[in-house]
Amino acid sequence: MNNIAIRNARIVTPMGFAAAKGKDMGHLNIIDHGAIVVTDGVISWCGDDDDFPSTYSSDNYRIIDAGGRVVLPGFVDSHTHLIFGGYRPDEFEWRLKGDSYMSIMERGGGIQSTVNATRTESAGSLADKAQWFIDRMVEMGVTTVEAKSGYGLDTESEVKMLDVIQHLADAPEQKLRIVSTFLGAHAVPKEYKGRTGEYVDMMIREMLPAVKDKAQFCDIFTEKNVFEIEDSRRFLQAAKDIGFKLKLHADEIVTLGGAELASELNAVSADHLLHVSDAGIKRMVEAGTVATLLPLTAFALKEPFAPARKFIEAGAAVALATDLNPGSCFSGSIPLTIALACIYMNMTIEETITALTLNGAAALDLAGETGSLEVGKSGDMLILEFDNYRMLPYYVGMNCVNTVISKGRVVCENLEVV
Repeated sequence: MNNIAIRNARIVTPMGFAAAKGKDMGHLNIIDHGAIVVTDGVISWCGDDDDFPSTYSSDNYRIIDAGGRVVLPGFVDSHTHLIFGGYRPDEFEWRLKGDSYMSIMERGGGIQSTVNATRTESAGSLADKAQWFIDRMVEMGVTTVEAKSGYGLDTESEVKMLDVIQHLADAPEQKLRIVSTFLGAHAVPKEYKGRTGEYVDMMIREMLPAVKDKAQFCDIFTEKNVFEIEDSRRFLQAAKDIGFKLKLHADEIVTLGGAELASELNAVSADHLLHVSDAGIKRMVEAGTVATLLPLTAFALKEPFAPARKFIEAGAAVALATDLNPGSCFSGSIPLTIALACIYMNMTIEETITALTLNGAAALDLAGETGSLEVGKSGDMLILEFDNYRMLPYYVGMNCVNTVISKGRVVCENLEVV
């Protein structure tokens, strides 16, 4: 039954059907003694508990007493590399000894290492592993997740990855919403080493037509010595021309102009942005491109954090995501993401909540469907263990979630996935 009424709740939510920008990210609507109703998976009523309509009875609805605890929109993790073969703990140790991410990549490790494993791993094994990660995400309150391909780097393997994502998304008992992204331009595979332009040509000629009905977004790792600006531009334009929405890994390692390119092409989001230029920030604000910041990756790589305050003060829409992947950030921790955003990126907890809910949804072009607790939106929400949302960063790196509801269905209760 996807009919649920939550009563005696402290409802805390951003508001709106589009991304919150700049100072508006700090504005949350709070109903101290609230109630919210989900009918057939969609929010049908929200307001003061004293005004709760008698039509929503226990005959037709599961009534949950929140006990005065906080109810938030479900978290949206809008940037993950959820599908991959193998693991890379050895590279993590190399980085601890001083090797850089790019130096490991240049000697055949990094993304290519995972490509080798993913190409040989079966679709069933990839799906089983991904579902384990999904269940951990649900425990932390995630109700929408983006999943990228990008560890195949040939047509057959990229199609395999996207088919796994679709299989997971369509599973009848799937606990969250999954959005797929094609990232064939994640790296230049070894068989095209030194021939980046030819690989881009092949992706445009062969891969894009093969995957155009298998993913909503197309992404590229725009980076020095990977896919630089001109190759990125022509690849993304080709993807846009056949109907893909666009994302970019931009300005992560060096300042290259990825943010400016994302703005030029009206990308939905540009992600990472550790080394974004002031001009890039200005262009993203003008274009309405969401800045998706990934503090876990900066933390794991010992890199400077992305300039969240610069983005917010310039009037940008900022989202936060985990960047779960087997190399640079083997973590999908929402609690640690929240702590890093507040402690090291100087975001307020209100801005952080907005970045992980409404603006995360906007980074997936879903702000009209999820990301806030308003009538007409999907019944995606969570109940914390506490009556104060400020506990989220204060309980550093620890999970505060008690119950998770996805499309009106309880999928995690008392920290147990059901």
